[in-house]
Amino acid sequence: MKTSALKRAKILLMGDSITQQSFDASSCGWGACVADRYQRRADVLNRGYSGYNTDWFLRLASTNEGRSDLFDHENVMLVTLFFGANDASDPMLNGRQHVPLGGYEANMRDIVALTRSNFGEDVGIILISPPPVCHDGRLRFQREAYGDGATGKLERTLELSGAYARGAARVANEMGVPFLDLWTGMQERENWRDFLSDGLHFSALGNEFVGKAVLDTIDRCLPQLSVKPAPDTGNINSFSTCLAMQRMGPWHDEIDLTKPDRGFET
Repeated sequence: MKTSALKRAKILLMGDSITQQSFDASSCGWGACVADRYQRRADVLNRGYSGYNTDWFLRLASTNEGRSDLFDHENVMLVTLFFGANDASDPMLNGRQHVPLGGYEANMRDIVALTRSNFGEDVGIILISPPPVCHDGRLRFQREAYGDGATGKLERTLELSGAYARGAARVANEMGVPFLDLWTGMQERENWRDFLSDGLHFSALGNEFVGKAVLDTIDRCLPQLSVKPAPDTGNINSFSTCLAMQRMGPWHDEIDLTKPDRGFET
């Protein structure tokens, strides 16, 4: 699965606000971490839609605008699917965004199938679970955002997000795609609550954790797409390697000063 020497590979990040914010400079977004690893090899495209659940995402994907924005791309080699934080809202307290668990699982199967139908059966796909919810953080966010208008009720809970994380795992297993279980993995860290800025979205620490977890999942489950940095420095340079993605342009140390044209021959 080699890219054309004239066409850079693409990686698409699809999801809700947790993906939309993944290039946030103030919190060292996890998407930027992925982009950093794929320097000169792939463009990382952010296709996160804040507030969306899987129902709304599929409706967007069925429109001309959505199809163009989401699927009108060449050389897409990897897609992350990161949904569930909104679907898992409490049906009584946030019925607007809530999607029943069975509907969420059906929608995720459809999103995986849609990704394959547009980018090919061999496209790399990583399905990411919703993260855990920190109750204290959500209640603190309520008080800070709404003051005396805060309800003190949790529209998102750790229990609900866990149920949808397990649903995501079932879909990944059924569809045969790698699964990144953030709900479990984050809680294995004693300081996991510090990974969430408002009980739901990621802090800088959380983004660092997620970025590394995504790259580790690629290394483990999709080794042909894995970029190995230079072993001595950890840099992305002429000593970095990737089986499926060529670097664009010769590395500077590959250019012969006496015969520079040779470095740019195709």
